[in-house]
Amino acid sequence: MQNIMPKVYGAMVATPHYLASSVGAAVLRQGGNAFDAAVAISAALAVVYPHMTGLGGDAFFLSYHADTKQFEGYNGSGRSAKLASADRYTSRGMSGIPQRGAESAITVPGMVDAWWSVWSRYGKLPWAELLAPAIAYAEKGFPVSRHLRGWIEKDEGLIRAHPPLAKLYVTEDGELIGEGERLAQPELAATLRLVQSGGRDAFYASDFTARMAEAIEQDGGLLRETDFREHAGEWVTPLSVSYRGYELYQMPPNSQGFSLLLMMNMLENTELARIPRDSADFYHLAAEAVKKAFRERDAVLTDPDFNAIPMGRLLSKDFARGLWDEIAEAWPAPAPFLSSAMGQDTAYAAVVDEEGNAVSFIQSLYFDFGAAYVPGDTGVILQNRGSFFSLDPSSPNVLEPRKRSFHTLMPAMVARGGKPCLLYGTQGGEGQPQTQLSVVTGVLDYGLTIQEAIGLPRWIYGRTWGEDSDTLKLESRCGEAAVERLRAMGHQVEVLDAWDGRTGQSQGIAIGEDGVISG
Repeated sequence: MQNIMPKVYGAMVATPHYLASSVGAAVLRQGGNAFDAAVAISAALAVVYPHMTGLGGDAFFLSYHADTKQFEGYNGSGRSAKLASADRYTSRGMSGIPQRGAESAITVPGMVDAWWSVWSRYGKLPWAELLAPAIAYAEKGFPVSRHLRGWIEKDEGLIRAHPPLAKLYVTEDGELIGEGERLAQPELAATLRLVQSGGRDAFYASDFTARMAEAIEQDGGLLRETDFREHAGEWVTPLSVSYRGYELYQMPPNSQGFSLLLMMNMLENTELARIPRDSADFYHLAAEAVKKAFRERDAVLTDPDFNAIPMGRLLSKDFARGLWDEIAEAWPAPAPFLSSAMGQDTAYAAVVDEEGNAVSFIQSLYFDFGAAYVPGDTGVILQNRGSFFSLDPSSPNVLEPRKRSFHTLMPAMVARGGKPCLLYGTQGGEGQPQTQLSVVTGVLDYGLTIQEAIGLPRWIYGRTWGEDSDTLKLESRCGEAAVERLRAMGHQVEVLDAWDGRTGQSQGIAIGEDGVISG
């Protein structure tokens, strides 16, 4: 195999797919910076990781610019259609928004706009060069990974039911495309070429847009051409809290990132490093902090343009202390809490360049293969993110026109002395803040390398689709002793296989005080 490592030593790329990693490394070799590499990686993932992400989804970018020494975020999430409202569904006797099909694709995809905005502000290389690798993989194809093949098999029914997907993933003899076989996506390649030559407007304000919107309308969807033309993501100021001498950064709402900051504020009230990482006490503390944070998250999280969110109060140390006292007073009994099941299919990546720029970014279609719907011949799988809106008028996340949903995506960063020292993120809906807690405490409290922290035994508290109640799910690697003690404490424990997919995968980059980078 050709050596794809960059000929630079102060740079690193971490992604969930080797082809995307090679694309990022090549961009850095060619003189691009972390922002160029992030855009190129994101576009490549939209092709080679089609079950988790794509042009029809959203993306969030959390970045540090070495020249300005500023942390910034770009919110690339889309708003609901102007025609979308809770009444549209409740008046038909529906209790929820459809999870698949054209009717579930009710939010504008924000990812292409995010690429353009990040590149326009900070990129160095020509725009066309950054999309070229993704186009090549779409046109010429790439080998189907074991991961992708597993999801194709899981979603066989959805794929066979929708001709544009069946055309890609079902062979001429009627079999599902196999691991190692070449997957080409010519219609997606054509769309990417339009974006390569015409920029973001080729996707949001062109004849292509009109054609895509017409197909959506014909198929019963709500998005219209004006929804695409009026879309705009936004640059935002990240949220941050201090933790044991570090600064933790997350995206502001509509991202759920603040829930992790709230958990860390709670855990700062104890010397966590003195609690063995493989003990029942650790998993109990983690689960109880998750419950408190999710209770507060679910009470307020929505599009901040529609409802004010008291972030100053929620992220104050005094507020976290009050929640911590609730945990301590109930010890060792677990608190009850019923959470909502969420999609967990995501792609996270991180890049650091020689100049000191850093980009932590994440993208998703929400469910695996999103809405399982492609409008016309665009090759674009649309996200079903809008299916998570509530139809309950009392919910802060109730569906309203032109609104951004409660969003699970949350790229993360940690700084020391004003400079990034850790970039990290993970898959999973309700699992994202929990796996991030595992990774960041592994590095900051337990002194592990980023690889060791990512490899720690995982847990996830909550409820997955089809379940009636919350459970504390632990990998078997957590140990039988911890499981039995947690059950004795009153937790409803479910033991998962080691490295179970429900605990997500994670990527990260750590930068030592001596400048040495590991990932």
